[in-house]
Formats: sequence, C-alpha cells, structure tokens
Amino acid sequence: MLDQFEETQTPPARPKRRRLRRTLAIVIALVVLLVVGSVAGYLLFLNNTVNSNVKRSSLLPTPGVSGATDAPTKKAGAKDAQNFLIIGSDARAGLAGARSDVIVLMHVAANRKTVNLVHFPRDLYVDIPGRGKDKINAAFAYGGAPLLVQTIQGLVGVPVDHVAIIDFEGFKRMTDAVGGVNVYVEESSSSRGYTFTKGYQQMGGEEALAFVRERKELSEGDISRGRRQQAFIKALMLKSLSKDVLGNPVKLAQFVEAGTSNLTVDKDFSTGDMRSEAVAMRNLRGKDIAFITAPFTGYGTSPAGASIDILDVQGMQDLGDALQNDAMSSYEDVTRTP
Repeated sequence: MLDQFEETQTPPARPKRRRLRRTLAIVIALVVLLVVGSVAGYLLFLNNTVNSNVKRSSLLPTPGVSGATDAPTKKAGAKDAQNFLIIGSDARAGLAGARSDVIVLMHVAANRKTVNLVHFPRDLYVDIPGRGKDKINAAFAYGGAPLLVQTIQGLVGVPVDHVAIIDFEGFKRMTDAVGGVNVYVEESSSSRGYTFTKGYQQMGGEEALAFVRERKELSEGDISRGRRQQAFIKALMLKSLSKDVLGNPVKLAQFVEAGTSNLTVDKDFSTGDMRSEAVAMRNLRGKDIAFITAPFTGYGTSPAGASIDILDVQGMQDLGDALQNDAMSSYEDVTRTP
C-alpha cells in the first residue's frame, strides 16, 4: 500500500504557481506602463497645444512705464485669492484701436470654492489714468490691456493678477468644442434668427454669440447684455470643468485647441499656472458662481455728448472693500442664477 501511495502521489504545484504569479506580475506591469505612458503622452500633447497656441503679451502695466504705478498690495487675508481680468473683443479685424466689449473681473476666493464675476459696463464713466474721465472701455482703445488694468485697479484697489483676452470667435469655438452650453436666460428676446426664452437654454456657438451680442431688445441695454455675458461665461466654465469634458480625452483636446487658438494672456501666466487653477476649481458648481454689476447710480450724458453710466462712488468703495478682504459673501449686490 505504501509503495502504491508513493507512486500515485502528485508533485507539489508551487513552482507552477510561482511561474503564474511572475507572468501576471509582468503583464500587470506592462499594462501599468502602457497606461502611464499614454496618460503622460496625452498630457504632454495638451501642454504642447497650450504652449503653441496661446499668445503671450505684456498685458499687465509695468511701473514707471507710460505713467503706470505699482499695483495695489494684497491684504494678508486675501493673499491667496486671485483676480483675473477677462477682456472680450468683438473687433473682427483685430485688436488695434478696438474697444473692449466684455470687461469682467473674475475674483477666485483663496479657498477656490467660490467665484465672483464682476461686470464693468463699457459705458461706465470713470477716471482713466493720464486720460481724464471717459467710458471705461475707452481705456483699452487708448492704452490696451495695461491701461484698462490700471483703471480697474484704481477703482477697486486690488491687483489684477492675470489678464486674458479672447475674441468672440474664440467663445464660439469653445462652446462648440464642449458640445454646447446650458445658459440661463434672464430676459426673453429674439435676434439674429434665434429666440431666447426665460429659463435654461442649450446653445451652440452661433446661438451663444447672438445671445451675448444682443442689447437693443433688452430692458437695460448694455447692462442687461453684461449680465448675459456673465451667464454665458458661467455656463462655459461649468461645462469645461465638468466630468463630461475633463473625463473625455477627445472633447478635452478639442476644447483646449479651440480655447487657446484665440487666447492672449499676460507673460506671467504660465501653462502650469493655468493647469493648477483649472484643477483647483474643478469642484465648482452653479451655486458657487455669482454675478455682480459694478455699481452705478443711473444714466447720463458726458460733456462730449456721449451716453454714460454714472459711477456709484460709495458702492464702488464697498465692492473694493469686499474684494480686498476676500469677503465677497458680505457684499450685498450679488446675483445668483437658479
């Protein structure tokens, strides 16, 4: 019986199991390397796209040049907050001599949990350094982005950290690249072959352009148009930061290509800075983005006979205090869409 038992006894399977484990380990390692390599290659592709497409220019004022003074100093409690000036131009022939049609100061809280979009109406009658009083959008025509930055810094007392200029064609391409955006229509209107009804409305690029350009049919003209521009920027921000875009390599690549092809930023705004800010704000939701219209007391006429929006001096000081202290929750004149 012992002899029979010894003859039928099977050899231990450990060596075979070890070979299987080694094979699996090698396969897993190869898969990981392939995935990591693909991700790294994709990120490198996006990085190269940004670096190749984005134009960088001297958009921030240089102290001592053209009468520019030092930017306001950030208060300790707001040192990590960021202020981005977004300038949109509808000048189809280029930027030279153009007036800015979109002037929005985007204040990103230090904790990156809230964003406030401050719209400066283009007819706001303000002091432009070295030029006297004029409409705020004239600053861009007189001295480009640096003079517009100086003007806004003088109004609210906070430094503009970075500047981005994009023309309306860029807005259109970005909208189409993400598959359209869901914009809140505050006031109904019809223009350029499109009808806009109060409530949320899905818009493609051409429709979005018609939406943000309209002002004659709106109750407050340029003020209402400014609110439309804020609503559109909010919708585009939320869509571009959504999982639908960030989690879709094809759509993200198309968005990056569309956005950067028509974008000019200041020389200090590096690709790494752009990526860091986008990642930090990826959890933003609709309720986290608020609208503000720079305060004015009414409408009037300038000495030259132009229609103007009259600056609310005390209101602007209150807005400046809230921005300077990164305390926008304390500012009363804030609008949130549903």
